[in-house]
Amino acid sequence: MHPINHPRRSAAGFTLVELLVCVAIMAMLMAAGIPTMAKWMSSSRALSAAEFYADGLKMARSEAVKRNAVSRLSLTANATNGQYDWQVDICVPTPAVQCRSDSGSWSTATSAAAGDGVADFRSVLRSASSLPRTNLVALTLAPAGADEVYFTPVGWVDATIAPSLNQITIAPGSGREGDFPTTAVKLTLAGAVFKCDPTISATAADSRACQ
Repeated sequence: MHPINHPRRSAAGFTLVELLVCVAIMAMLMAAGIPTMAKWMSSSRALSAAEFYADGLKMARSEAVKRNAVSRLSLTANATNGQYDWQVDICVPTPAVQCRSDSGSWSTATSAAAGDGVADFRSVLRSASSLPRTNLVALTLAPAGADEVYFTPVGWVDATIAPSLNQITIAPGSGREGDFPTTAVKLTLAGAVFKCDPTISATAADSRACQ
C-alpha cells in the first residue's frame, strides 16, 4: 500500500502587520490622489461653463445669419447657483422700426417674431442650473454692466448698441484659487467666438491672449 499524501496546507492569510502596511499604502495613495482628482473635477466644471456660454454666443450668431435677421443673446442671473441663463431671440428689422431692446418684433419662448424667415423660430432658453455654484466657478462679464449682445444679419456684432458683451471670464471661486487656470470666452466684432487666457497681456506676442 502506498502512503496517502495529504495536500500541503495553503498559505496563511495576511498577518496583522501586512494588513496594516497595505492600509498605510492605500492611505498614502488616496492622500496623493484626492487633491489631483479634485482639481481635475474643478477644471472640468470650468470647461463646461466655458462651453455653455460659447454655445449661446455661437447659436445667436448662426441664427442671425441663417435667418437674415437680427439676433441677441441675453444673460439673466440663475437663482439656483449665481451663474447666468442665456436666451437667444430673433427680430426682423423694418425701414420704420429697428430691432433694439425697446423696439422691434422679437421672438419669445412661446411665440415667433413677425417677418419672413422667422415664423418657425421660438426663442431658445438654456438654464445654467447644471453649472457649478459661484463659490467654485466665478464669472465676470465685460465690459462691466453688459449682459447682452446683438448680431446683425451678416453675423457681426452690432456695435451701435452699447454696452455690448464681448468677454466672459471663468475663474476659480473665492478660496479656490489654483483649482484651475482662469480662462475666458471672447467675442470679436466680426462675431467669432474663441477661448483665450485673460491673464496674458493683450500686447504680448502670444496666440493664447485675449486680443
